[in-house]
Amino acid sequence: MADDILKVGDLAARTGVSVRALHYYETIKLLSPSRRSKSGHRLYGRRDILRLQQIVSLRQIGLSLDEIRKALRHPRGAAGRIIGSHIARLKERIAMEQDLCRRLEALAPRLESAGIDEIVQCIEVMTMFEKYYTQDQLDFLKQRAEELGPDKIRAAEAEWPKLIAAVREEMEKGTDPKDPHVQTLVQRWNELILQFTGGDPGITQSLKNFHKGESQFATQQNLDDSVFDYVRKASQK
Repeated sequence: MADDILKVGDLAARTGVSVRALHYYETIKLLSPSRRSKSGHRLYGRRDILRLQQIVSLRQIGLSLDEIRKALRHPRGAAGRIIGSHIARLKERIAMEQDLCRRLEALAPRLESAGIDEIVQCIEVMTMFEKYYTQDQLDFLKQRAEELGPDKIRAAEAEWPKLIAAVREEMEKGTDPKDPHVQTLVQRWNELILQFTGGDPGITQSLKNFHKGESQFATQQNLDDSVFDYVRKASQK
């Protein structure tokens, strides 16, 4: 047999592409052996092997098999467009991963001394946020966090549980929502929300949807519908 002709097993052994993959490429008409032996064995020639090299290279940069087929079918035009599209997706993925890196860096100082429950809760909150906020809103909230700085954020995070507990205490005592002390508490409540949302009505609504849709999380924060209703009554003019 000539040196530039390989059986499927030999080709798989020398290239690291499995026999199963080579068979599948033939099934989907991505790479077919140019010849067969008299006994029916697949025989791959130089042109076939060069095509396999192109397939492997394009797979390594993340193209799908369908994209590879289109690129190889029209190499001059399609390849450039497809690779350009893939570059755009890679840049988008890199931007998302950089954003995730920044968020994790912000969490890291607290997580180093945190217990497992607190770490799990941080992951839960990050996941839940992505359900209720659009990407534009998340970008805005990230910008707000950068404007406020870590010290103000930590101060607000420390203040919220105390404020919620104080409001709940007055509610459970039956204090009139219009009582001056309650009014002071609720004013601070609204100030903290404004600090978070920046006054954006869409983010404010997403925040309401978040607490309404994640009742388990709200309960963990000592919040429920009765507290929100009490604050709403106190906020009415």
